[in-house]
Amino acid sequence: MNPFTEHPASVGESYPEHLRVATGFGVRMIAGGVAAVLHGVFPFLFKTTGSRTIEALHGKIVAKRGDAVQQRSVEFII
Repeated sequence: MNPFTEHPASVGESYPEHLRVATGFGVRMIAGGVAAVLHGVFPFLFKTTGSRTIEALHGKIVAKRGDAVQQRSVEFII
């Protein structure tokens, strides 16, 4: 099978759908990571942005996959 379509098909997406979803996740992770780094330097900024980003992405992936194993909560705050 084509390496560009094998994994997307395994998660029920076409290549363009997977590109959009994965890129969206990546951009949100980068933004949350930058906010967490800035929070580390300036503790008064972005107090909950990293945690909220993780929770939102976790919720989306659990909803998409429907995995019982994935339904653990995020139990930490960055």
